[in-house]
Amino acid sequence: MAIILIVEDEMFIRQSAEWTMEDLGHTILLASDLASALLHLSGTKQIDALFVDIRLKTLTFGGYDVANQAIRLQPGLRVLYTSGSSLSAEMTELFVGGGQFIQKPYSPAQLEHSIGELFH
Repeated sequence: MAIILIVEDEMFIRQSAEWTMEDLGHTILLASDLASALLHLSGTKQIDALFVDIRLKTLTFGGYDVANQAIRLQPGLRVLYTSGSSLSAEMTELFVGGGQFIQKPYSPAQLEHSIGELFH
């Protein structure tokens, strides 16, 4: 199973994603902002995937900032983006790390499917 860093500023959504991914057998690391995400990413532990909200309130480019810095620290990282907004061409142009997307609200089954796709 994978080590997945979830970066989401809304506690309930972060917790729900954590529980779903833990039920799938993944090891989960949590962050609510860029600073706490960077602490995880700069550690010695290899992280397999980043699950990040595109619209983090404290950052100009939100989850894109997190993903870009994450890829610099851990180049093989896979990235699954999420947002309550519909996916647009402008959004996908900024994707890194394989750049897959799941729209909020998502069900546990949809999240499970997206995580599976991320690793295939």
